[in-house]
Amino acid sequence: MNSEFVSSVGHLKLDSSRWRLFGMLKVNHVTRCRSSSCVRCSKVCGFILLLIFIVGSYMLSSERKTLLFPPYLLEEDLSEDALRDAVRNIATKVKFEARRVPDVSESIGLEKHMFSVIPQHFLPNVKNPCWFEELRGNVSEDPYRSNLFGRSRQIQLIFERLSGSFRQRLRRHDGKLQRLRCLPYFYIIGQPKCGTTDLYERLKLHPDVRLTPPKEPHWWTRKRYGIIISGERPHTRFPLDHYLDLFDPVAIQIQQSLLGNSSSGIITGEASASTMWDNNAWLYFHDNSTWAEPPSLVLDSIHALQPDARFIAILRDPVERLYSDYLYFGTVNKSALDFHQKVCESLRMFDGCLRDAGLRACVYNGTLNNAMTVRLQVGLYVVFLLDWLSVFSRDQLLVLRLEDHASNLTLSMSRIFRFLRLAPLSDQRQRQISRRPASNTRHASDRNLGPMQTITRELLTLFYAPFNQKLAEVLRDESFTWDGRSEHA
Repeated sequence: MNSEFVSSVGHLKLDSSRWRLFGMLKVNHVTRCRSSSCVRCSKVCGFILLLIFIVGSYMLSSERKTLLFPPYLLEEDLSEDALRDAVRNIATKVKFEARRVPDVSESIGLEKHMFSVIPQHFLPNVKNPCWFEELRGNVSEDPYRSNLFGRSRQIQLIFERLSGSFRQRLRRHDGKLQRLRCLPYFYIIGQPKCGTTDLYERLKLHPDVRLTPPKEPHWWTRKRYGIIISGERPHTRFPLDHYLDLFDPVAIQIQQSLLGNSSSGIITGEASASTMWDNNAWLYFHDNSTWAEPPSLVLDSIHALQPDARFIAILRDPVERLYSDYLYFGTVNKSALDFHQKVCESLRMFDGCLRDAGLRACVYNGTLNNAMTVRLQVGLYVVFLLDWLSVFSRDQLLVLRLEDHASNLTLSMSRIFRFLRLAPLSDQRQRQISRRPASNTRHASDRNLGPMQTITRELLTLFYAPFNQKLAEVLRDESFTWDGRSEHA
């Protein structure tokens, strides 16, 4: 079979670089249509687009393959009423089915090196998960010299400082040299454009929390597979040792506490906003003709490695999240109309997938995710949450609303500190944390573009409604329905 194709649920899976080629050719056929002439024009454009896909499929493979986006997507009425009907049709197909949870031994089998390096049990007198690792090789060499995270100048400078004291940090035990290694105690797992940066910066102000750059290593979801930028094919994998090196500044402070014969309450974490939802890498490492959805998820690997880890997910009205995501990651020609067109196009694609596959198969369909021009799937919070709760207990996962966090920072941060089992703070330190200016807010140029169109909001509210309702049921909190009344952040 031609390697450019990976078959899944009867759809064509094109390499991401091919998709960019087609992206240059495709016509923006989804528009806000009110006249029959516009509809006819759209159908003509759709027919042309269909021909491009057919020709492309034969260019890439000698075998006839079915299309990712079937012809009926390109022939239907594109009026506002038709779009509303399409979104209501999606709601009828939303079924929340339990996934098959892989056995821990399966996860270990997929990551044998990881489990040979990291022990099953960590140091008992250290709150953060740490252990002493036997050092092999030449201790006079710079251990950070080849670290792939060092491509960043900021990380490179940190590694240069660490390498100067590396030999002094080693301890000798049973005639062998050892170095202290640490994993995060907690993970801020998502979602993008929901306040993860603001939360990360405020947590750094707690005296028992040590957070080192980068804020978002994206190791679990992307870089351990060699994916640098989401949507691209894998390249050189970032080894586990390179990820662990990021936490060496914290390990040094914890080791100093141990040398003073005292326990350590210092903790560290990371805040990759892809951890909760991004499992697109499975596309490249499994036979998609066999599996309709990923046989295992990132959360399975973390659970097998750190069954006691703690996670924070901060969420936002998914309608507002999507618009903020578009404004932040969009490059040129950003406008409310362009956003509307991209939303309509992506809704059609998602609807098309649901005609032939189940909900989870579409949510985790990497090719579909890369093809959609806005990231609809990121706002389907409950799909991801249910998967996380299939292996982690409810008390290990703190779920917050950005709207509540922003409106009462003191209460929100106190709740987070309790969840992380951190010592209470003085009133002065609490005020310092709460009064810190918000991080990563919307740029003035993006605010000047104004709100999304009314019809766009209506379509997105309809689309997300069944998912929000299920989320509220799982969390037993009706505020997670957002109920169509979004607070504009």
